[in-house]
Amino acid sequence: MLDKLNEVEKRFEEINALLCEPDVVSDQEQYTKLMKEMKHLTPVVEKFREYKKAQAEFDECRAMLDEGVADPDFAEMVKEEFEQSKASTERITEELKVLLLPRDPNDDKNVIIEIRGGAGGEESALFAGVLFRMYSMYAESKGFKTEIMGANETGLGGYKEISFSVEGDGAYSRFKFESGVHRVQRVPETESQGRIHTSTVTVAVLPEAEEVDFELNEKDLQIDTFRSSGAGGQHINKTSSAVRLIHKPTGIVVNCQTQRSQFQNRDYAMEMLKAKLYQIAKQQHMDKIDDIKGVQNEIAWGHQIRSYVFMPYTMVKDHRTNYETGNVDAVMDGDLDGFIFAYLKAASRGELQDA
Repeated sequence: MLDKLNEVEKRFEEINALLCEPDVVSDQEQYTKLMKEMKHLTPVVEKFREYKKAQAEFDECRAMLDEGVADPDFAEMVKEEFEQSKASTERITEELKVLLLPRDPNDDKNVIIEIRGGAGGEESALFAGVLFRMYSMYAESKGFKTEIMGANETGLGGYKEISFSVEGDGAYSRFKFESGVHRVQRVPETESQGRIHTSTVTVAVLPEAEEVDFELNEKDLQIDTFRSSGAGGQHINKTSSAVRLIHKPTGIVVNCQTQRSQFQNRDYAMEMLKAKLYQIAKQQHMDKIDDIKGVQNEIAWGHQIRSYVFMPYTMVKDHRTNYETGNVDAVMDGDLDGFIFAYLKAASRGELQDA
């Protein structure tokens, strides 16, 4: 690992020098490419330099203890510093392992997230709304922009399904681990007798596709228009502004009715469809189509990635990493960094469990 880190630091210094050369500064394409590479290397180099400082303090304290310290008070202080520097070195080593994980080529892309109610009826739809709020608050905390692309609301304010975009540098790197079945155990708003219910919601996170990612043949599309329904203002139900796209080769169906104009809805629906088709191309397994479509014929209780327990105790647990917290309210308010870091840490150690 140290050899690799030394190479990264060397490359970082090379780029730093190149960015000061007039020929590079005047070449916009090369300059932009080098700046992007430097941005990716910077957190690794900063953490590596932090590691070297902690390691040097650790080595210095160990050498002093090996030689022996006559003054008891000073010896005690050296022992404390030794333990602190040892703990820091171990912590930073784990963080470096995470930073050295191979980057996904989609990490810097915007994402489209789909949340669908699963088992549990209206309570599932209500929890889909809770997860939408959770992800929106997390995105806001990272400076990302969210926008609803399509939604099928229920009478009580939940969502049978909702799709939304998250725009921002590194959005996919933050949200890509959220795909899967999320299980909730609580007393729902629809329950008048205080009984605990269990329901599920499915989440799909798709990197936004670019024009260069693949070609979409419009001959493969069936485009339908219809009148919007549900809450949304006076324009609802007056014009056929809603758009449904059907990709005939795969059977994928995408609806969008959140925008006022048919053209905007068509553009949003096209973005969602491209993201789904790009995901198929990336996976290169056509048997994954049902998952990408969001179809959930039978949700297996043993296959959820995360559980949210509100009653009879409070806990949120990720079943892939076993990371858990009792502060459910904080998680529902968008505090997801602990889960993301635990996933990366487990991946760096090869300890991920099948959900």
